Amino acid sequence: MIWIVPKPTDTSGDNSTAMVIRELEKRGIKHSFINLCETNPFDGTLSGELIWVCGMRNDGVQFETLAALGLNNRVVNSPDAIATCANKVQTSALLMKAGIPTPRTFFTGSRDQAEGFIRENNGAVYKPVYGFDGNGVRLVKPGDEPGREPYYLQEFVENKEDFRVFVIDGEPVGAISRRSDSLTHNIHQGGTGRAITIPGEMGSIAARAARAVGADYCGVDLLRSGDGYTVLEVNGTPNWHCMTAPIPSLLTDYLVGCLDGIRG
Repeated sequence: MIWIVPKPTDTSGDNSTAMVIRELEKRGIKHSFINLCETNPFDGTLSGELIWVCGMRNDGVQFETLAALGLNNRVVNSPDAIATCANKVQTSALLMKAGIPTPRTFFTGSRDQAEGFIRENNGAVYKPVYGFDGNGVRLVKPGDEPGREPYYLQEFVENKEDFRVFVIDGEPVGAISRRSDSLTHNIHQGGTGRAITIPGEMGSIAARAARAVGADYCGVDLLRSGDGYTVLEVNGTPNWHCMTAPIPSLLTDYLVGCLDGIRG
């Protein structure tokens, strides 16, 4: 049995959970939904099981329940990986520790220090620490309101597009290029995507980023920088918009392999 936490942002026209469920049904794999808001992780109902988190709300109920369940169950992605990817500060710290190229980053609770970083770099990109779908991301120039504390700032890397690479079990399996007229090329912010082949260096950096955050699978967002690539962030509950790679099938294969490992 695979227990599924469905993505809360699924819609009838964009249902990531349903795509994978169809693949599970083709293989005859039993599955059931789990509502983290109505689950007591201490009643012993779930133990030694596989739980797949397609998506979740990072609140005080769902995440804490999942973290407790993760002590006695195999959770994909792990609660630690999901929490890390949701937190841009922790993600940046792990990328830097692993020596993975990432834009120059500054984090502080001091407005004066934030304004100093913005002046020194003739502008910076402000991002909410726990933001998603490109919400709240904006370019801040010297003299502009720097945003609300805490201040997570990155150097602005001139670009016309960004890239998302989907990584499963350490292997890059699909990628898209995203373009828009705005600062962030996120599909939810009006960006358009097209499938691309994965250049060797891009795939290698994406795989390293996935390992750095401890994700079974993830979406790694990158920009071109000079002659190479720089990692912006890692998404622990990613969509696979516009990818032509059979992501639902590949992800199902991985989940079935995890289930077989539990069965021994």
